[in-house]
Amino acid sequence: MPNVHFIIQDLEILISTVNKSSLDFLKRMFPNNSYLEYQILIINQSISNVLLKSTHPNVRVINSSEIGLSKSRNLALLNSRAKWCLIADDDVVYVKDFNQIISKAFQQNAEADILTFMMQNEDGNLFRNYPNLNIHNKKSVSSVNSVVIAFKRESIVGTLKFNTNFGLGATFPTACEYIFLRDALAANCKLVFVSKVILSHPNNSSGQNAASDILLFSRAALFYKYSGFLAYFRLIKQLILLLQQKRLNPLQFFKKFNKGLNGIKTYKKLIKLGLEK
Repeated sequence: MPNVHFIIQDLEILISTVNKSSLDFLKRMFPNNSYLEYQILIINQSISNVLLKSTHPNVRVINSSEIGLSKSRNLALLNSRAKWCLIADDDVVYVKDFNQIISKAFQQNAEADILTFMMQNEDGNLFRNYPNLNIHNKKSVSSVNSVVIAFKRESIVGTLKFNTNFGLGATFPTACEYIFLRDALAANCKLVFVSKVILSHPNNSSGQNAASDILLFSRAALFYKYSGFLAYFRLIKQLILLLQQKRLNPLQFFKKFNKGLNGIKTYKKLIKLGLEK
């Protein structure tokens, strides 16, 4: 067991998980080294009487009865401590020396508030097509998965939060990281893309089935959030794209369109309630 004096202090890993009663899952996340070497904060959302506990000084645990990924992320932000923080889920696997990649990137980009990295799938291929740029913009942040977001704590905590209407377990179970990064851009944060792989992630990402009812429902709401009335045209464009990619059956077009309309309608209700803008 590593001496606590060798725990990496500058970086803290903020893990969101559900219904865990053992720290065993951490071993799978860190196959190249020990999780005892890192500062880790685990937000364990659980509605059962079985709670997660830690006896390790470097691993802090907060058990929460709240539901929703964005709520978990926000609780992690609020309770984070380190200079730099890395957002995490319990199904990622970190590459060797990932912490050095992140630390070096922050040192080389001292002006950055947020860094985003790359990840690969279980087959060792890049998880997605990444942008060819250094500084993120409104378009490029759509390529970012939450688990490759690292941030400078003093720049983010107290300034930004995850939107609790979006993300797994919420009304619109997608895009929480996209909204978070758009909010960061609106707050004049500097977002830098670092073309280095820091982890692998299972192939079955929650955002990959773009033609599913729930994703069309959610994306239509997202379209309305950022485009207003143009959301209806963006929805049609999205459906046409899915048809061209043969990810949508033409006979399903109007059914899927109505799912999107319901998403926009639901979002409008949240606006009237003062829960969105």
